[in-house]
Amino acid sequence: MREYDLTDARWHKSSYSNGEGGDCVEVAAGAPGVVPVRDSKVQDSPVLLVGNTAWANFIDAIRH
Repeated sequence: MREYDLTDARWHKSSYSNGEGGDCVEVAAGAPGVVPVRDSKVQDSPVLLVGNTAWANFIDAIRH
């Protein structure tokens, strides 16, 4: 299994997130082949690594 150092990752919330701490996820860019996803409320929680193709399909599905 490949490991990723996400120590300096720049995490981003959806533009649909509210500023009041709603239920949100954050994603980070820069990990080759995957999209790191975490719970924005528990930033030291485990990170889910989603393959780029699966992530693109997910984003496409929620847009439609």
